Amino acid sequence: MKILVVDDERALVKGIKFNLENEGYSVDGCYDGAEAVSMAKKTNYDLIILDLMMPGKDGLQACQEIRSFSTVPIIMLTARSERHDMLVGFESGADDYITKPFDVLELKARVRALLRRAGLSTAAAGKETRLTRAHITLDEAQRSAFKDGKEVELTMKEFDLMLFLMKNPGKVYSREALLDLVWGYDYLGDSRTVDVHIRRLREKLEKDPASPEMILTKWGVGYYFTL
Repeated sequence: MKILVVDDERALVKGIKFNLENEGYSVDGCYDGAEAVSMAKKTNYDLIILDLMMPGKDGLQACQEIRSFSTVPIIMLTARSERHDMLVGFESGADDYITKPFDVLELKARVRALLRRAGLSTAAAGKETRLTRAHITLDEAQRSAFKDGKEVELTMKEFDLMLFLMKNPGKVYSREALLDLVWGYDYLGDSRTVDVHIRRLREKLEKDPASPEMILTKWGVGYYFTL
């Protein structure tokens, strides 16, 4: 498994690289957002750890650019702890979020969880598995999503969440349940993560995101996909 670590603190990059390589991962490091985008275009990484605050092109800009050509899992690092920054990170396409200072054991756990889910998601490769409901189609084998026949780019977690809801139509799930079932029991993030991903899915897949017809809310309970 190949991982890219991006942070303008060289000592931090060196420390993360050392710890992850001791876990058996192959790790590259760089120190600014522009270089991160360039390296992500040239190398097929399995995961990227990306600092939010960097001079020049920051982590949010880099994440948005990487998302324009890749669905690689991204963990956002930041010294900030406000929820707003977390939500902005998810809006930019990040899959997970961890604040500095962090325990290296927690970082390793987040890395393992994301890579495990990415691996489970690709386990269907070779199967012809397409799920269609109205104008929305998901190809589980190819990890592809379509709206009215046109492909739509989803992040790993967006795809996982959409696939789960479409496989369980009519069933209402709370935010906490979705965190457990889609993100995993070891996920330590905020339940508002689910709200952000639902909104992004509506923007990408609903005919009218302001009046969704497929990805619905049961007020006071949670979310569900229409029957």
